[in-house]
Amino acid sequence: MQLQKMINRERLAQTFIRLCETDSPSRKEGQMAALVTEMLGDLGAEPPFEDDSATETGSECGNLIFRFVGDPNLEPLFFNCHLDTVEPCTGIKVVRKDDIFTSLGETILGSDDKSGIAAMIETLTVLQEKKLSHAPLEFLFTTCEEIGLLGAKAFKPEQLQARMGYALDSTGFGRVIIGAPACNRLRITIKGVAAHAGLHPEQGINAITLAGKALAMAPCGRIDEETTANFGTLQGGAASNIVAEEVVIEGEVRSHSPEKLDQLTAEIKQAFSLVIEEWNDPVGEARGLPELNFQVDEDFPVMQLAPEDAVIQRLDVAAARVGIPMQHEVAGGGSDANIFNGRGLPTAIIATGMTHVHSTAEQVSLEDMTNLTALLLALVGS
Repeated sequence: MQLQKMINRERLAQTFIRLCETDSPSRKEGQMAALVTEMLGDLGAEPPFEDDSATETGSECGNLIFRFVGDPNLEPLFFNCHLDTVEPCTGIKVVRKDDIFTSLGETILGSDDKSGIAAMIETLTVLQEKKLSHAPLEFLFTTCEEIGLLGAKAFKPEQLQARMGYALDSTGFGRVIIGAPACNRLRITIKGVAAHAGLHPEQGINAITLAGKALAMAPCGRIDEETTANFGTLQGGAASNIVAEEVVIEGEVRSHSPEKLDQLTAEIKQAFSLVIEEWNDPVGEARGLPELNFQVDEDFPVMQLAPEDAVIQRLDVAAARVGIPMQHEVAGGGSDANIFNGRGLPTAIIATGMTHVHSTAEQVSLEDMTNLTALLLALVGS
């Protein structure tokens, strides 16, 4: 409990509030990047390394890395948080009641991911204030996480000196995410032939009808305990009196097994292909043939860590030191950590205490942020 006593709870609270009340929607993280740079600069940090990812993401800034010299006998670590927040996030006003933080109810709060950033800043403050020995550290702040992990995808792993780290970005507390699925994004375009629906429907090929047949055949929903598929949007057609010429379907496939991910993606493609291949012109008047474009993009790779991995063992030791029971869990979503793990940087995801994220009911407690800071202090000193 000694580490908890070193933390200035009110200072941590004020840091968190200031961070949350700084606008930072995806691609407009410039103000947030400037504030973090100012706060860490006030603690003596050198100006950050900023990569060139903005040319790919369209953000106002690149990913930022702050480096802090530490005990060369200890394994270097990095901590990661993302700078951006989901909408509605403009003009946030934080409400504090009995050390529970919420917004006024018209916006999100921003604890995703500013609860993690606040804990990182307080950790560094305590290290300097108490002159504590610590491992060499890097703070990595990414952009555009909320719109597809774009900053992490554009990040070059060789720009980090540490070879393992922790992403502070999950709901609840006392939990570490050691596994998360890979995901393929699907964009399926079916092209038919337009025709007047009342005068010459025989001359057309209805793309909506073809899409319906394919969707009825394709696997969807929970496939097994580690695999899911979903079709999330369908757009097409021009008017009720025109045979629909084109339909675009967007979907995804997720699995903790790369083999199952590939297999299920192939099964879905086969279902759509069969519908197109088996189409026949009932009266021989259609002016063309149907076409299929099936586009697959890897959204993020699988994340698989084991309890015996150094990054997990180090966390378990630190958690025991500060008296925080730590549950190892497997999640269903993706994060920056998927990208880092996929590029050879073992990265565990630590929950920060935030709840009801991506909603106007979002909240976090000062107690959880204090305990998170204590956990980080134990991690960097081990």
